[in-house]
Amino acid sequence: MTADIERLTGETVELLRALIQNQCVNEGTDESGHEVRSARLLATELASPEVDIKLFETAPGRTSLVARYQGTDPDAPTLCLMGHTDVVPVSPDGWDVDPFAGERITSPEGVDEVWGRGAVDMLNLTSSMAVAFRHIVRSGTRYPGDIVYLAVADEEHGGLHGAGHLVANEWEALRCDYVLTEYGGTPMTGNDGTIVLLTTAEKGGSPRRLIVHGEPGHGSMPYLANSALIKSAEIVRRLAEYNPGPQLDEMFAARVKAMGVSEQMQQRLLDPARLYGALAELPAGLARNLHSCCHTSFSPNVLASGHKANTIPDRAELVLDVRTVHGDTDEDVDRYLREAIGEELMASVDVEPLFPNIDDLALEPSSSPTGTPVWDALVDAISVAYPGAEVLPSMVTGGTDARYFRRRGVPSYGAGLLSPQVPMAEFLNRFHGHNERIDVESLKLTTQLWLDVFDRLWV
Repeated sequence: MTADIERLTGETVELLRALIQNQCVNEGTDESGHEVRSARLLATELASPEVDIKLFETAPGRTSLVARYQGTDPDAPTLCLMGHTDVVPVSPDGWDVDPFAGERITSPEGVDEVWGRGAVDMLNLTSSMAVAFRHIVRSGTRYPGDIVYLAVADEEHGGLHGAGHLVANEWEALRCDYVLTEYGGTPMTGNDGTIVLLTTAEKGGSPRRLIVHGEPGHGSMPYLANSALIKSAEIVRRLAEYNPGPQLDEMFAARVKAMGVSEQMQQRLLDPARLYGALAELPAGLARNLHSCCHTSFSPNVLASGHKANTIPDRAELVLDVRTVHGDTDEDVDRYLREAIGEELMASVDVEPLFPNIDDLALEPSSSPTGTPVWDALVDAISVAYPGAEVLPSMVTGGTDARYFRRRGVPSYGAGLLSPQVPMAEFLNRFHGHNERIDVESLKLTTQLWLDVFDRLWV
């Protein structure tokens, strides 16, 4: 489809800024998020007699939007563009600008960027998808299949107020055959030219709460005390040092290939005996990502204990973010924890899943095949921006709402298209980080990508 991409890019920029300014911060409670702000905004932006728009609210303010633009052939496949509207909390003191102002700033290097919490994760995609969807509707273009635009709440805390609820309870409104969501389209310079990574798989999640027991005592007599807090500190230290071992599969090998490092470095990264020495020589952001791609990981992120300065605590709670590679089960996670913590400390620890209804969160590892019409359309569309590029499947280390659709048998991919203006290692550091921002050139490429995929899917 021929489109005024500069104009559409401007619309994507303005919508992104508005979504950032809505401050839909998800703190992991039913009362946070307030995604209704962005759901109403998007409903206004997409309103048309040709579009069926539905809003679904699972708790006050936790609202998701489903917009459907009907195709001409009821038997043709339906494509869903899914973005989430919630963002993670922010520490303003770590930012150079107001994280919710949505400012457009040109860097000293001349890169035009939109700053704000959610600019990378994932309001850039949510806004570009909406602009592409709206452009198709306004142009009067009809494809054989339906196009669904889905803006969901609660992705940042498991999706039970968003995609999880909709897939389980509102499938008729949501029904689709393919899903495009976060995150992919990262260009890298490989040894044989440009390589673009698209997400076909994600790690599983198996978060745990550890209840650590001790004995109370007076804070003035800490010698030989049985402190739950001291035990927790030792558990954190052991978990930080624990290594369950790498799993170096074909997808990991493809990711290494895409990095453009020397043949010798590739060989080291694919050798379990030399992997860690090689990782230590890479930029920190890239090394963290590669390590996570081939390991089940344990990240102690929340520790709570004690009530008074003069009382030794008899109880502590430690929350772990556990991400599993394909092949590892909940039983493996529990085995790893016993190995890491040790039997003597484990005698003082109760382990429980962080979410009692964890199965509803669809947190097992998931993947989608590449041999689908949508994958082919993506590959062809990417070649418009990056002629001759090799497109490789990859794994995302975090969780996305794609897992709910994969569990239902719907192939789902992390897509988008980034410019080469920001190195991958730097870009990865912006997820949930300070000074989160996206360059306008990437917004332009991504907006165009959705339009090019539409043109290629139903040919």
